[in-house]
Amino acid sequence: MSVRTPYTIKGDTGDWELVMGLEVHAQVSSNAKLFSGAATAFGADPNCNVSLVDAAMPGMLPVLNRFCVEQAIRTGLGLKAQINHYSRFDRKNYFYPDLPQGYQISQFAHPIVGEGEIEVDVEPAHGGEAYSFTCRIERLHLEQDAGKSIHDMDPNSTYVDLNRSGVALMEIVSRPDVRTPAEAAAYVKKLRAIVIALGTCDGDMEKGNLRADVNVSVCKPGQYEKYRETGDFSHLGTRCEIKNMNSFRFIQQAIEYEARRQIEIIELAAKWIRKPVCSIRTRARPAPCARRKMRTITVTSRTLISFRWKWSRHGSTRSARHSLSFRMRSGHALKASTVCRAMMRVF
Repeated sequence: MSVRTPYTIKGDTGDWELVMGLEVHAQVSSNAKLFSGAATAFGADPNCNVSLVDAAMPGMLPVLNRFCVEQAIRTGLGLKAQINHYSRFDRKNYFYPDLPQGYQISQFAHPIVGEGEIEVDVEPAHGGEAYSFTCRIERLHLEQDAGKSIHDMDPNSTYVDLNRSGVALMEIVSRPDVRTPAEAAAYVKKLRAIVIALGTCDGDMEKGNLRADVNVSVCKPGQYEKYRETGDFSHLGTRCEIKNMNSFRFIQQAIEYEARRQIEIIELAAKWIRKPVCSIRTRARPAPCARRKMRTITVTSRTLISFRWKWSRHGSTRSARHSLSFRMRSGHALKASTVCRAMMRVF
């Protein structure tokens, strides 16, 4: 094994170095979802593996899957990580059509697995000498996966498949210890090999069962060493997150392109603002504009969703029962604005 050497990119104002941290989402190998008894089998007909909890029906309470917790602990032990005796789930609130709850159940302040590390072997391309490095693991936590939005079945509608909604994910977050595109690919390969060997994830990247988000930043030579000495992130550059990549080759290509893009912006003395970047095959969002055609949401199998609630006017003892039913069949589209207004009235 050779010594690890810095990976530099030449710019107009001098050399730059890469700094990266990765967030890997690994689907837990289990027969049921994280908070419901719905099946997790791949390839089922759309909206067949959906329980009332996954569809966010009013009054439905989640029940934690014990086996998913055991799988997360087993993975933590494989990463030489600390297993926390106390962990807690939190709500991460955001709206998206394939997230019926309007929030994701995840872990923030108290993850189930704490700090660990893995030894990564790197074999650089173009005849370089192999070497190894230690990548620190910051945390591993459990969370729900979202559903699937299908944008290419109709030019004017978005179809929603909730089979994946609520499936258990392990998010494995690393420290910014990755310095080259080859190291990033080697890290994901090693992590994939570990979870496959442990039986906690099948590692099938083609099916989306293992995906990587890469946080890329650039800095001047010597700044990373100052960060390791002091722990002060101000020595590092502003990071940009490349999301949902499921190919080792695409990971390396995206990192190389993003690093050169950041260097070009910084050298032009432009202000660099942190933002996520969507990679190939990630969710597409409509571009914001003053006036645009309303998008629609279509559910691809026959489903009936009903909301019922009571309300009473201020100063009146009379109460009325109102009901709102959406009958969603194949080929029947619902305006997204209609769904949003109904959910706002219910909750």
